[in-house]
Amino acid sequence: MDEALLRSLTPRILAVLVRRGADFAAAEDAVQDALVEALRVWPDDPPRDPQGWLVTVAWRKFLDATRADAARRRREDRVEEEPPPGPAPAVDDTLRLYFLCAHPSLTPSSAVALTLRAVGGLTTRQIARAYLVPEATMAQRISRAKRTVSGVRFDRPGDVATVLRVLYLVFNEGYSGDVDLAAEAIRLTRQLAAVVDHPEVAGLLALMLLHHARRAARTAPDGSLVPLAEQDRGRWDTALITEGVGILRAALARDRLGEFQAQAAIAALHADAPTAGETDWPQIVEWYDELVRLTDSPVVRLNRAVAVGEADGPRAGLAALAALDASSPSSRLRSSRGDPIPRYTAVAAYLHERDGDLTTAARLYAEAALKAPTLAERDHLTRRAARLNARRRGR
Repeated sequence: MDEALLRSLTPRILAVLVRRGADFAAAEDAVQDALVEALRVWPDDPPRDPQGWLVTVAWRKFLDATRADAARRRREDRVEEEPPPGPAPAVDDTLRLYFLCAHPSLTPSSAVALTLRAVGGLTTRQIARAYLVPEATMAQRISRAKRTVSGVRFDRPGDVATVLRVLYLVFNEGYSGDVDLAAEAIRLTRQLAAVVDHPEVAGLLALMLLHHARRAARTAPDGSLVPLAEQDRGRWDTALITEGVGILRAALARDRLGEFQAQAAIAALHADAPTAGETDWPQIVEWYDELVRLTDSPVVRLNRAVAVGEADGPRAGLAALAALDASSPSSRLRSSRGDPIPRYTAVAAYLHERDGDLTTAARLYAEAALKAPTLAERDHLTRRAARLNARRRGR
């Protein structure tokens, strides 16, 4: 089975059913049933037109469910007008479906969660990790969102900001390597940029391209993570960097700064440095100051502390970290499980290492490894702790 093919086709099939008049919740159920049927049938009898096959089977599953539900008898007219089986039109409705999931009847957080689940193909566990909430909590949120939009006609698309947030989270999930959705997020953002004249759309596209340009250098041959400062910059994709910088410059020239443009500006400064030692950290700190003004996010403040540590020395970075811990409410610094925000402990470990306190740094790296969101990051932090402990013993 080609799981990548199924993943790419899923939102298209869902969009076709919604366009034909199926409500969102019923359409998603039908598509999931069709995917189960594909897993059963395709290994022995692969279809010549996978998309057409899935559309036909999913629509029939939807009609079967509709006929079986006495409360939906008002849809019998639609049942009698079943379109004939055959190849599906070569129309990609995925982007439109993103907008439809950002429906005004949903809160932004519910819209993002529903879209990631139904269109992005992420599991409930992956979405819960992105939101820093327990999996059961996210499952309830998605169920409520599906009930909210069930039976609602998607005739009022949601706002661009929500769609951008969805695309950003999908890209980050793909970039992590857990689910390869980065290329799909870039494709959809390109489509959005082609039809929506908004500087933040351009900013997000530039940010994605600049990050994606470094993807080949982010991991070693054995799969271990390579920190930005240690990456082989010769492996960065210069064409993507050039395109991303060009898009960013055009967006910034419109003088309507948003958080994605600011993040892209930081990524561009990293891309512009021939070596890690030549990075313009003072300017990066200035961009983080803009991001703090725009978002007041504890994660942004955490990243700013790293930049301050590079620009002004590790003691200054630790002071910025201490100010973050002291000035931010615990509810913003901690997830629902009571853990610090992701990578908070890892940042503290790095700054203590830079300051020469190897004992504290090793202990914090080990603590950070226990809270790492991915296996690759856990292994990376564990190795750093072991390396520092070995250096201490060798003194």
